[in-house]
Amino acid sequence: MGHEMDFDKYIRTIPDFPQPGILFRDLTPLLADASALRAMIGRLIEPYRASGVDIVVGMEARGFIFGSLAAWQLGAGFVPLRKPGKLPAAVESVSYELEYGSASLEVHRDAIVVGHRVLLVDDVLATGGTAAASVELVRRLGGDLVGCAFVAELAALGGRARLPAAVPVHSVLTF
Repeated sequence: MGHEMDFDKYIRTIPDFPQPGILFRDLTPLLADASALRAMIGRLIEPYRASGVDIVVGMEARGFIFGSLAAWQLGAGFVPLRKPGKLPAAVESVSYELEYGSASLEVHRDAIVVGHRVLLVDDVLATGGTAAASVELVRRLGGDLVGCAFVAELAALGGRARLPAAVPVHSVLTF
């Protein structure tokens, strides 16, 4: 991309949200700034430009934003991974554990075909539960996962270790 951008000034840190002890990394100032957003998408997809990506998958909800823009830049399609009950056709579903309780993600069964080269995109890699579940969905449908790309990684939470070692993980920012 040429010049380096200081993305830190576009990330707002909010203490004790959504609960005490959590430092929330708010990316909405980044989204609101056209040049910062464009530069971020460039950095996000940089390692995958020559990977022949067919499909970008993004997790509800912020993964939709970054994933759609990444797909546009890569000339790829976009597939949303949704919360249960949102997709109208036949779905593949996976459940996973969260810090408090569990969650599920769904994808249309016909959204990814065997051999599709897939890039998974989300805003933040934290504990890795959502990302690992998403990898599982892509693999169940026969997608060839070329990588996982995140705007930010909360390294102390160890999410990277929950992803398959064979899959390249790229985070633009690390906190």
